[in-house]
Amino acid sequence: MNIKERLSVRISLNEIQEIISLINYNDLKKRELFNLLFDSNDKIAFQAAWVMSHFSSKDNEWLYSKQDELINEVLICKDIGKRRLILTLLYQQPLVNLRVDFLDFCFERMITEREPLAIQSLCMKMAYELCRPTLELMQELRTALEMMEGELSPAIYAAKRNILKAMQKGKSLQPFK
Repeated sequence: MNIKERLSVRISLNEIQEIISLINYNDLKKRELFNLLFDSNDKIAFQAAWVMSHFSSKDNEWLYSKQDELINEVLICKDIGKRRLILTLLYQQPLVNLRVDFLDFCFERMITEREPLAIQSLCMKMAYELCRPTLELMQELRTALEMMEGELSPAIYAAKRNILKAMQKGKSLQPFK
């Protein structure tokens, strides 16, 4: 199966499941799909991210070792859809180390109204997970969240409320914990 050729045209959810089942136990094919995330053809790169966003939790574990590459890509990504998908992939894995550049990115994007709501919300949640181990960073995040007032969309308001509740309990918001 030529994955790149398959991703060069519109694909359905059934086709995504077919691609996933074909690469399921083949790390070389998974790596091929992962490399397509960086393809110069935006459509192929987006669709590679879309396929990976449908990985099972076990398949997603394969991406854990690729965290720095995913972060590097999200920092420079111009395509909004691809950025959202990569942030989703990152949110579904434990954050191995604190990358200040990524934390700054999350802080900036969570308060930028130019960003779509899904990206703002994911950045808020990622910032929370990155700040959790450090009291000083948690205080900085709390201040940033409290400054987010006024006409908040329901999605951003809900994310803010959930993060503040999780802060009080000291719990993670990530789905796998």
